[in-house]
Amino acid sequence: MRHELLGRSGLWLGAAAAVTLVLPLVSSSFAIDIYIRVLLFAFIGVAWNLMGGYAKQLSLGHAAYFGLGAYTSTILQIRFDISPWIGMLAGGVVAMLASLPIGALCFRLRGPYFAIATIATAQVLMLLFLKFRDFAWGAEGTTIPNLGDAPLMMQFDGKAPYYYIALALLAIGLLITYAIERSWMGYYLVAVGEDEDAAEAIGVDALRMKRNIYLISAFLTALAGTFYVQYIYFIDPNVAFSFNISVEAALVSIVGGIGTLWGPVVGTVLLEPTSALLQSWLGSGRGGVQLTIYSLILIAVILYQPAGLIGVLTDIATRFAPGRQARAKEAPLDG
Repeated sequence: MRHELLGRSGLWLGAAAAVTLVLPLVSSSFAIDIYIRVLLFAFIGVAWNLMGGYAKQLSLGHAAYFGLGAYTSTILQIRFDISPWIGMLAGGVVAMLASLPIGALCFRLRGPYFAIATIATAQVLMLLFLKFRDFAWGAEGTTIPNLGDAPLMMQFDGKAPYYYIALALLAIGLLITYAIERSWMGYYLVAVGEDEDAAEAIGVDALRMKRNIYLISAFLTALAGTFYVQYIYFIDPNVAFSFNISVEAALVSIVGGIGTLWGPVVGTVLLEPTSALLQSWLGSGRGGVQLTIYSLILIAVILYQPAGLIGVLTDIATRFAPGRQARAKEAPLDG
């Protein structure tokens, strides 16, 4: 039975991969823009889920690492003419280094106090970059020079290459999550998330586990920051350190299913196209409608499916799995 389920899952994954590879070739520019947004926020959600899902540390300050990655690559590109491909990795390293003192302070707190502390760190960084006028362009921000079709500088004529870059980032994030989930580190993280005191009582170094996963989560989030500013060709503190980024990362994971591999992807596929289509249909004059729908979706998931949408899909797959009805008929005979 297990082999049948694995085989069917492999077929579905293969079909999904084939569809995602050809989507930009048969879609309009507007549709590709939505796809890129879905892939990007799915990747950010996957990065957040390592910390907020598996370790159950509700961070609402991941915009700090998104912004650090964005500013590091942009400064290196404009000030020193260094390729954003290199700047992306440099931004990830900067984010990892920044997560060490931030984590050392915030991990002293738990629950809502930890969440508030992470929000504060992101806001402090935004205020600092608002003041860095000479070095980081202050509140006005700056546009990234358009070099035309320059792949080595992460610039392209069309949107399809950006789509494939976002797809590659998401694949990397999922592979890293898959590896961690099935390693000793994944089991330790779940233990810390369920009961930190009990985990420490059996020998788990909870602080070390949280610090390590925070490093990985910060690094991945910084990669997303570099990609985003290269895609929109503009950066300022309000864009780079936007609180909405932190909220979206948590929201797509909660709706999809925190602490699961595909949860952030499922949540993003539902929420981001809904957001983009509502903005297109209603315009900016009725922004409250979008927030209302977001709120209703979140309330419905929390009340009726706390495990997230991935739990619904798992139940459906199990219900229609081959051999289930046969086993149900044979069960009374076995008794």
